[in-house]
Amino acid sequence: MTKPPESSLPGELGRFAAELPFGLDPFQLRACRALESGHGVLVCAPTGAGKTVVGEFAVHLALAAGRKCFYTTPIKALSNQKHADLVRRYGAHRIGLLTGDQSINGDADVVIMTTEVLRNMLYANSTALHGLSHVVMDEVHFLADRMRGAVWEEVILHLPEEVRLVSLSATVSNAEEFGGWIQTVRGDTTVVVDEHRPVPLWQHMLVGRRLFDLFEGGQAGPGTTLVDKELLRHISLRRESDRMSDWQPRGRGRSGGRDRGGRPTIYRPPARPDVIGTLDREGLLPAITFVFSRVGCDAAVKQCLRSPLRLTTEEERGRIASVIDRRCADLAEEDLVVLGYHEWREGLLRGMAAHHAGLLPVFRHTVEELFTAGLVKAVFATETLALGINMPARTVVLERLVKYNGEQHAPLTPGEYTQLTGRAGRRGIDVEGHAVVLWQPNDTSVEPADVAGLASTRTFPLRSSFAPSYNMTINLLGQMGPEQSRRLLERSFAQFQADKSVVGLVRGVTRGEKMLDEIATELGGRDAPVLEYARLRAAVSARERAQSRSSRLQRRKATNDALAALKRGDVIAIGQGRRSGVAVVLEPAGDADDPRPLVLTEERWAGRISSADYTGPSSKLGTMSLPKRVEHRQPRVRRDVAAALRSAAASLDVPSRRSRRDAEGEPDIDPELARLREQVRNHPAHHEPNREERVRVAERYLRIERDNADIEKKVSSATNSLARTFDRILLLLTERGFVAESEDDTCGAGDPVVTDDGRLLARIYSESDLLVAECLRQGTWEGLKPAELAAVLSSVLYESRGDTPGAAPGVESITTPLRRALSQTRKTCAEIRSDEQRHRLAPSRETDPGFVVAIHHWATTGDLSAALAASDANGSGSPLSAGDFVRWCRQVLDLLDQVRNAAPSAPLRSAAKRAITDIRRGVVAVDAG
Repeated sequence: MTKPPESSLPGELGRFAAELPFGLDPFQLRACRALESGHGVLVCAPTGAGKTVVGEFAVHLALAAGRKCFYTTPIKALSNQKHADLVRRYGAHRIGLLTGDQSINGDADVVIMTTEVLRNMLYANSTALHGLSHVVMDEVHFLADRMRGAVWEEVILHLPEEVRLVSLSATVSNAEEFGGWIQTVRGDTTVVVDEHRPVPLWQHMLVGRRLFDLFEGGQAGPGTTLVDKELLRHISLRRESDRMSDWQPRGRGRSGGRDRGGRPTIYRPPARPDVIGTLDREGLLPAITFVFSRVGCDAAVKQCLRSPLRLTTEEERGRIASVIDRRCADLAEEDLVVLGYHEWREGLLRGMAAHHAGLLPVFRHTVEELFTAGLVKAVFATETLALGINMPARTVVLERLVKYNGEQHAPLTPGEYTQLTGRAGRRGIDVEGHAVVLWQPNDTSVEPADVAGLASTRTFPLRSSFAPSYNMTINLLGQMGPEQSRRLLERSFAQFQADKSVVGLVRGVTRGEKMLDEIATELGGRDAPVLEYARLRAAVSARERAQSRSSRLQRRKATNDALAALKRGDVIAIGQGRRSGVAVVLEPAGDADDPRPLVLTEERWAGRISSADYTGPSSKLGTMSLPKRVEHRQPRVRRDVAAALRSAAASLDVPSRRSRRDAEGEPDIDPELARLREQVRNHPAHHEPNREERVRVAERYLRIERDNADIEKKVSSATNSLARTFDRILLLLTERGFVAESEDDTCGAGDPVVTDDGRLLARIYSESDLLVAECLRQGTWEGLKPAELAAVLSSVLYESRGDTPGAAPGVESITTPLRRALSQTRKTCAEIRSDEQRHRLAPSRETDPGFVVAIHHWATTGDLSAALAASDANGSGSPLSAGDFVRWCRQVLDLLDQVRNAAPSAPLRSAAKRAITDIRRGVVAVDAG
C-alpha cells in the first residue's frame, strides 16, 4: 500500500501516521479523523482489516494530551498480545496490564485490561479513572456472548460522559442499529462500516486430493452463489463411480468406506496428512484446520506424526527448539511426561500443532508464537482460536460445517463461517487468502450449494445478552438509587432492541383497532347484542373443550393405572384397532408412568400395548395359567397359548364391543356449562332470522380483538422488561437482608438502600455471586483450612462438561469439615434457587463437586499427576486435560482473591491468602495469563 504524504494528514493524525510502516485505509482515516475531532467511534470491519489501528490512535491522542487511555479486550490472551504490541511502540514505563492474573504497572498512562477489570473499577469508583480520556473496547461484539456479554454494556453505560469510546467490532449486519444505541447513551458517535477485506478471500472445496474453486469465476460477488461447474461435474462423477461399484464384485484389495446405507464406496476422504500435503504442494501453507473437537485436534496431530510428513527445515527446527526451551524452562521435569511434552515438542519440530482451551497455557502460547513467526505451518484448532487472537494463516480448512453448540450438533451460521474463514490471508504477507472446505460424500452439510450459501451470506445481527445480575443490581442501587438504576437499565442495548421491536407491534395494534371500528359499525356498535351472543357461544365452546380435555386425561390416567396393575396371566379385552379382542398378559408393564405390558391376543399376535390400545374395561376379565417360560417369538408357542386363551375366554364374561361413549358412560354435565347453554338459548340474538351470518361477522371481530390483546401483552412484556427484572431481584435481595428500607428522611424514608451484607455482595464478581455472599455472611466456610476453602469454592465455579454434575474419583477421602461445608453450600444454593423460582427469576447454576478432590490434592501436595487423576471432566470420572486443570485453578484463584478482600472475618481472609499461595505453583504459575 502506498503511504500518503505526511503533509496530507495534519495534526496528531499526521504525526501518528508518520510512524506507521503502511498507509491508512479510507475507513481508518475516517474513524481517526472523527476521533481527533472529539467524537466517539464505532468501527465495524472484517477480521484482519486493521481495526486496531483506530484503537492505537486513541492511545496516541491520550498520550499527546497528557491524559490516560484504557484498552479493553474480552480475553487475557488478547490483553497480553496488545500489551506486548504497545510496549514495543511506547516503552514498558508507559504501558500497564491488568488481567486478574497479572498486574503490571497498573498506574501507567495506558493500561490494557480485560473488560471485567474496567467494569469493577467503575463500580468501585477507582481513582485510576481520574484523567481518563479514551476507552478502547476491542471485539465489542462480545456483548452478544450469553455468559459475559452484559459486562460490555455495563461499561458503556457507566463510563463518565467526557470519556471518548472507541468500539471495534467484527462486521455485523445491524451496525447502524448498534451505532444508534451508542449515540443515544454516549452522545456524538461516528459509525464507520467497511466490508472490504484487505486480502481477498478465495473459496475452495477439496475433493480427494484435488482442489476446486467453489464459485464460478473464483470469488463470490454480492448475492452471487454460482457454483463452479467443474466442481459439480467432478462430484457427480465420484458419486456415479460409487453407484457403479454396487454392481462390481466385492474383491479383496478394494479400498474405500461405506455410505449411510452400509454400501461400500470407492471414494474415501483424504487423511489429514494428505490434506496438509496437498496444501503444501499448492503453496497454501501455513494453514489452520478447524476441527471443533479438542480430542479431534490432538488426534489430528498424532495422525500426522505417524505419517512421514515434515514441514520444517533443519534451520527452522533449531529456532523452534530454542523457543520451546525458553517458554518451558520453568516446567518441572517430573511433570513433562504427564503433560505429554515430548510428543507435543516433536509435533512442533515437524511444523504442526493443536490449539484449544484444553492445552496448558504455556503450550498454547508457544504454539501462537511459533505460528505467528511462520515456524509452525499446520495448526489443528477449535473455534476458540477465531476469537480475536492474532494468528492469521494463508489458508483456513473446515473439515465439517456442523459443530456442537453445548446442547446439540448444529450447522455453522454464516457469521461463524465468516469469522472462522476470516483468519485466512495475512495482511502485508499474502496477496490473497484461501478457505478450503473438505467434501465428504456422506455429509449433507458440505454440499457445494450449501457451502456457497454460507460463504456469500452477510447477515449476522448483533443481539444483546444484557440482563441485571445480583451484583449489578446491588452496585447500581448503591451508586444511584432505584429510580436512576431503572432509567439506566432502560438505556441498555437490550432494552433498545426490545423497544424497537415494539414499534411494529404497536402499529399492528393500531391496524387492529381500525378494523374493529369498521366491523362494530357494521354490527351496530361495540355493544351490539350479537357481539355479546357471540361471546357466550365462544365461552360454551371453550368450556366444552376444557371438559373434554379433562375427561380424556382422567380416562388416560385410569387406563394407565389399570395397565400398570396387570400381572402375568391376567386376561383382558383390547377395545379397538387391529388387535381388538381378548389377550393374555405375558409380562407386566414395568414403567408406571408409561405402562406397556407384553400381551398375546387370541389371533396369535404378541407385542406391547399402551393406553392407546387398551380402551376397554379398566379391570381384568380373569386369569389363566401360563407355562413357566413363554417364547412368544416362536409361532408354535404363540399358537398353543392362543388356543389356551380362547378356551379360558369361553368361560369368562367378555363384553361386546360397544362405542366408547357407551363403554365409558355419559360424562357428567358441568353446572357452569349448563348455565352458559341456557343463556345462549334465552339470548335475544338467538332468535334473529339472519343469526348465523351476523354471528360469523361477530366472531371475526372477536378474533381480531383476541389478536390485539395478545400483541398488547407482548408489548407490555417487552417494555421496561429489564426494570421489572431489576425490581424482582431487589425484592429477593430485600427478603434476604442485602437490601433494606431506608429510615433516613434525607435519602427518602422507605427507599431501598444497601446494607452491610449488600456491600459484601457488591465486591463479589462471579456467576454465583449471591451464593458466595450468602456463604460468607452465614459463616459456612469459617474454620476451613486453605486447601479446604479452595475446594469448596471450586464447587460454586466448576462445570462438568457432561450433562450432569458428578462427584470426582476419591471424593470419599475428603475431610469432614470440607464435606460439611459442601453440604451446607449445596443447601444454600437450593434455597436460593427456590426463591428465584418464586420471584420468576432465571435459576442460578447448581454446585458441582467435580473439581473438589483435584484442587484439594493440588493445594495440599502440588502433585500434578495425582491431581489430574482425581479430576472429573464430564461427570463420569474421566480426568481433565492439563489446560483445563490450570484454567479452573485460575478461576478458583480469582474467586479466592475476591474472598480475601470481602470476607467478614480475619481467619477466613488469611485462609484465602494462604490458599492462593498453595495453588499458584508449578504449571498453574508458569506463563500465567
